[in-house]
Amino acid sequence: MRIMGTDSGWKRRGAALLAMSAMLLLVGGSGFLLGKWWMTMRYPMLKDPAFANLDYTYRKIMSDYLYGADSTELIHGAAKGMTAALGDPYSAYYAGEEGREYVQRYDDHIVGIGVEIHVEDGEFVVTSAYKGAPAEQAGIRKGDVIVAVDGVSMRGKSMQELVSRTRGEEGTKVTITIRRDGLTEPFDVTLERAKIPVTTVHAEMLEGGIGKVQITRFAEGTGKEFGKAVDELLEQGMEGLLLDLRANPGGLLSSTLEVASRLIPKDRVILEVVYKDDRKRLTYTSTQRVPWDKPITVLIDESSASSAEVLAAALRESAGAKLVGMKTFGKGVVQTFRPLKDGSVLKLTESEWLTPNGGKIHNTGIRPDVEVALPDYASLPALPTDEVLKVGSLGQNVRTAELMLEAIGYDPGEPEGIYDEQTAAAVEQFQRDERLTPTGTISGRTAYKLMERLRTKLVEEDPQLREAVRTLRGMIRTAGGTAERRSDGAG
Repeated sequence: MRIMGTDSGWKRRGAALLAMSAMLLLVGGSGFLLGKWWMTMRYPMLKDPAFANLDYTYRKIMSDYLYGADSTELIHGAAKGMTAALGDPYSAYYAGEEGREYVQRYDDHIVGIGVEIHVEDGEFVVTSAYKGAPAEQAGIRKGDVIVAVDGVSMRGKSMQELVSRTRGEEGTKVTITIRRDGLTEPFDVTLERAKIPVTTVHAEMLEGGIGKVQITRFAEGTGKEFGKAVDELLEQGMEGLLLDLRANPGGLLSSTLEVASRLIPKDRVILEVVYKDDRKRLTYTSTQRVPWDKPITVLIDESSASSAEVLAAALRESAGAKLVGMKTFGKGVVQTFRPLKDGSVLKLTESEWLTPNGGKIHNTGIRPDVEVALPDYASLPALPTDEVLKVGSLGQNVRTAELMLEAIGYDPGEPEGIYDEQTAAAVEQFQRDERLTPTGTISGRTAYKLMERLRTKLVEEDPQLREAVRTLRGMIRTAGGTAERRSDGAG
């Protein structure tokens, strides 16, 4: 009986153990499946068969690549590859420091020394120093050459490397080595980095009560800059606003809306944003506080893009502005950029915008009411400042130089791309007029001066600006006449 009872107990315990094992297996299997499901939900790319190729490539490189690899760089490279595979020129992945620099483009300030630079013969020449900036306070001036930063020679370095070395945290110091004409030896200047305001709005009062405001791009502080500029022009007696959006590549939508709301009547539509598969639509309307009653003319060209196009279209369709210039670039898609934990940034096209009347901008652009082209010389490419053009030189750069000389009143002969004696004579005369050494050859300083003269000529002539002023004056007269008729009727 006892033996039988023992067998029965063992059987019961065995059955219990089997049941428990089965339960553990079931729980374990369920946990494994649940974990796998959770992983695929959290990381959808695990479900794609091609992920195995990515995983294999990563592990193979890390284990067998002859020269070794950095895992972080591989992953950043994969993220860049994914956005590149979209074939979308506006979507991108910026890794680490690249991402931080991208975000800084939209800040209302930079931290640095406060100089504008151009390149001549492979050297960095100061164009100007910002008023009140560390460089200006230290006496750095136009024409100074930055030959080293913190003891590192800048000869042959890129502009990006110079920028990276001169910028940094506010209050930190950097030593700049300067070469200046008239001094036998370079000298060092130690500067303390400071916040330099990024100016995106430039205003001036033209004749006849026309206030001209140029917006170069839409950054974080553009809305406030614009408001301040307009207020100052109104105090000076502005009767009409000429808004110059030429060569404006766009920028932050929030700043664009601020500018639009100053000029467009309250509650009128500025734009509509449409998301993927039309799953969401957002309509942005003006939040204007003070009514605007001045006529508006907007200058646009082939380089006006993105939110600059949005603003131009909104001002025409919702505020009665006239557009002058050339058809715009035609970028009507919206990118959202997201800074990630390590400073990287994913910029992705996520929506498209429509004008107040429902018109599309993308690949279409905005046509002006009055079309005016710039002279041919305005589209000439830049001359290389690190190349010497002389008698015997041939090619496109020579032809460009000949066309530039011709445009500013010198005779280089037929612009055929052949640098002959007549070309050299024209260059020599130009150099004498500009108080440069008359070598008859074109290199860094001469190339820069030639382009500078051409820019000055364009600013002085500017047929698009002239037409915009003429159009705006007509609008001002019309608005004045309407006001008088209303006054007469009321009397």
